[in-house]
Amino acid sequence: MLPRIGLPPPPAIPTMRHSDDAIRLSFSTLSEPESDVTQMPSESARRDRAVIAILLAAFIGLVTCLATPDPAVAQSRVVPQSDAQVKLSYAPLVREAAQAVVNVHGARVTERPRDHMEDFFERFFGNDGFGAMPRERIERSLGSGVIVDAAGLVVTNYHVVEGMTELRVALVDRREFDAEVVLRDPRSDLAMLQIASDESFPALELGDSETLEVGDIVLAIGNPFGVGQTVTQGIVSALARTQVGISDYQFFIQTDAAINPGNSGGALLDMTGQVVGINTAIYSRSGGSHGIGFAIPAAMVHAVVESARIGADRVRRPWLGASVQEVTPDIAESVGLARPSGVLVTHVLDDSPADRAGLRRGDIIRAVEGRRINDPDAFGYRFALAGVEGLARIDILRGERALDLDVPLMPPPEEPPRETLTIASRTPLGGATVVNLSPAVAEELQVQQGLEGVIITEVDPRSIAASYGFRPGDIILEVNNRQIRRTGELDEAMRAGGRSWAMRINRGGQIITTMLRG
Repeated sequence: MLPRIGLPPPPAIPTMRHSDDAIRLSFSTLSEPESDVTQMPSESARRDRAVIAILLAAFIGLVTCLATPDPAVAQSRVVPQSDAQVKLSYAPLVREAAQAVVNVHGARVTERPRDHMEDFFERFFGNDGFGAMPRERIERSLGSGVIVDAAGLVVTNYHVVEGMTELRVALVDRREFDAEVVLRDPRSDLAMLQIASDESFPALELGDSETLEVGDIVLAIGNPFGVGQTVTQGIVSALARTQVGISDYQFFIQTDAAINPGNSGGALLDMTGQVVGINTAIYSRSGGSHGIGFAIPAAMVHAVVESARIGADRVRRPWLGASVQEVTPDIAESVGLARPSGVLVTHVLDDSPADRAGLRRGDIIRAVEGRRINDPDAFGYRFALAGVEGLARIDILRGERALDLDVPLMPPPEEPPRETLTIASRTPLGGATVVNLSPAVAEELQVQQGLEGVIITEVDPRSIAASYGFRPGDIILEVNNRQIRRTGELDEAMRAGGRSWAMRINRGGQIITTMLRG
């Protein structure tokens, strides 16, 4: 009878035993089994046991390393620098950046619209009697901001502070300071605040948004819904996103990092901790984040910040003196383009920078400073970044010829001067604020260049002008057959009109002739 050889069973999976002071590994099932073989184990059995012992030693060593991590390794969290890193954390970056991202609180007192029943109650009960309601109410706004200068200069969105009469800035350490608006730029939806304090504040640097690529990781920091400072992470979903309808310079970074109401004005950071964008808007049907957020590129933010640093009350941008439109597929086919790209020049003002550079009607502008453009929004953004000194190189297509033109950079002239006036007479324009139309005003209000007249910039909603249907942007050309070029002429013509006024108005490029009676 052949002897039976007892082979050891396979090793069992270690089990974890919990105690108050430690977690111990148990390999109790790995003890040597009893054998009914009385003779010495064979050579193959000894080899099998040696292999198992080696495997067990390696396994125990591995489990011990995992169960007892090196404290130095556990605490050394760093921002990801390469794909080879095993432990990734944004904590060091957020720790630094969070100190310079603030909450912006705004408030203003508004008058509640009068209810028609109030006259009835006041007649019988007086102003303080039964039915009386407060005439004033406080409106509040909540947003975020980024400190970009240690002296307390904060950049935020214009729509966060628009119309606010009281502003406070809250830091992450819960300290609060009064602040005032030192520069408003509604065209870019940016505003600059100055914190009312002499102390030095942590500040963030503006990065280079031109180096961003789709797929780059970004962090959004802000105060969504007023819950407190919040950090979200995502990627750059798209670049040069235009036709969003948020501001005049529609050229946005799109990200899927969660952005919600209250994030406006907060920082969009790259992985170096620099600000590459200011979070501005979201696409949403519910009011919350759907993964489509938009940020103003740091290149545009830089121009606004530098204007505030030198004490300017507005941002100076270059004037082209020409009108452009989108290149449609039909236009592209007619001029022999393989695909629609660039912008078509439709009008050039005499003696404007465009005229001096040799730009002509019918030219197609394809690039500004070597950067390709695909629509008027992209062109406006690129040209606005060129500054107001020196020359800007534009690439054009004239017929079948490709040309490079150097456009002299200068701000639009404000001639004639604005001469701002609010019409006080009891006429159809009573309560409207008007200014003289100039290249600077036309550029600012985005109306056609080269027009003459007086343009309405504001209409009091409770005024006579509002009841007649006048709007900001209306250009008054004539009153009672008298051509209007200055605000003083308009005021005089309206007062001399008696009870009727024959007026010619340019509204959005459409000429309207109307007879108004008072």
